[in-house]
Amino acid sequence: MSTVRKHDFISVQDYLAGEELADQRHEYVAGIVCAQAGETNRHHAIATNATVALANRLRGTACRAFNSDTKVRIRNAAGTRFYYPDAMVVCRTNPPGESYQDEPVLIVEVISETTRRIDEGEKREAYLEIPSLAGYVLVEQSSHSAVVYQRDGQAGGDQAFHRSIVSGLDAVIRIEEIPLELLLGELYDDVVLGETDSPGRS
Repeated sequence: MSTVRKHDFISVQDYLAGEELADQRHEYVAGIVCAQAGETNRHHAIATNATVALANRLRGTACRAFNSDTKVRIRNAAGTRFYYPDAMVVCRTNPPGESYQDEPVLIVEVISETTRRIDEGEKREAYLEIPSLAGYVLVEQSSHSAVVYQRDGQAGGDQAFHRSIVSGLDAVIRIEEIPLELLLGELYDDVVLGETDSPGRS
């Protein structure tokens, strides 16, 4: 998801209160509010396909799929952050009255050339610090491929995850720790690929 940052420091409480009334969604990075820019229909179609596919896989389990309307909260040494992932899976959910989740096991972001730097940089670093996270998937808009970060449990920090690339509509995304399998082609169902991106942070 792409964002446009505004350099006005606000508290977590003020941010959450403002989001309840805002017409546009904002992300929050250690006191800085980031207004989300618009996305393409292609982006939304892939994100919706991901949420539906995850929900179908998780039916009858203790885990749930959430779409991009739900924030994830990350608290670390750099401060508190709130992002809106395109899709995520949570097995230990926050109370129903809250607007965010703290313990995702899987996060999916749909990326483009304009959002690649933040999705593979700032967000990747923050997401991989979440203790509950088993996988982070970055889905391309210009090709049938995805980058998968999967926890292997043998080390700490970034070293606890290994990176792989899956490509082709018949490829399978496997997150073994959940466990969960998704056919890559499900994410691109009825989606026409192209080179045109939406604007985003650079």
